[in-house]
Amino acid sequence: MAAHSTPPEGADDVHHRARTQHDPKHYTQKGQLRSAFYEDEMARLQEQLVLLQYWIQSQGLKVLVIFEGRGSAGKGGMIKRITERTSPRTVRVVALPKPTERERTQWYFQRYVEHLPAAGEMVLFDRSWYNRSNVEWVMDYCTEEEHQEFLRSCPEFERMLVRSGIVVLKYWFSVSFEEQRRRFEARNAEPLKRWKLSDMDLAEHELYVRYSMAKDTTFQFTDIKQAPWYVVPSDDKKAARLNCISHLLSQFDYEDVAPDVVTLPDMKNLPYVRPPMHEQTFVPQVY
Repeated sequence: MAAHSTPPEGADDVHHRARTQHDPKHYTQKGQLRSAFYEDEMARLQEQLVLLQYWIQSQGLKVLVIFEGRGSAGKGGMIKRITERTSPRTVRVVALPKPTERERTQWYFQRYVEHLPAAGEMVLFDRSWYNRSNVEWVMDYCTEEEHQEFLRSCPEFERMLVRSGIVVLKYWFSVSFEEQRRRFEARNAEPLKRWKLSDMDLAEHELYVRYSMAKDTTFQFTDIKQAPWYVVPSDDKKAARLNCISHLLSQFDYEDVAPDVVTLPDMKNLPYVRPPMHEQTFVPQVY
């Protein structure tokens, strides 16, 4: 076991601490988390994510985490916080573009299968095969027959993944119509953020109720015992991130198997003369 200045927390410790954080001084008058408390908690949880990463590697676990939800609900920000301190070789993100013409002729789940985790990996899906029962169904990008087939096939597909040894975690980020509108208006008001406001976002906002119908139908068929849905209320982004990471950590009985401190080697002297520095082209020293 690696030595640490403070004892590592196990999953139960993290979960217990998360449940006991409701101290009024940590919240604003509007009931949202204060930034200082959020930053401290995020740093603590990210340290635990690194320990979990080492545990996944050492145990050869295969972990798949699916992030779904409405536009602007905070999926992207959540994924960034998870990967901020972890290694991309162990914790990698999959965000697939629109299917190609060839992929449209394949079995629907086929293009996702190649991105599933191997032993010692955690894969984060920034949207997933649930596009079929949400975006595609709402926007009429698939037929009703394709939608119904997905609802029949998806639970069996996920049960197959679990039986094969993959840990499947599914998070749905939920945001109210009012908060979604506020976030879209904020993006629209800032030129540097306006690229985030797509035509699809505008259509989704207009069809908020139909997306609610899609989500409820998706849950009705795919909220299964082997791979249940976990809803993350995200009107308060800071609280949503902390709650989601805390829950993710609580799903594993991990231990601290981080590597010990290593001794850096001295440089080996070799009979080599480097070319003159003036022969290289350097960037202008503007700063």
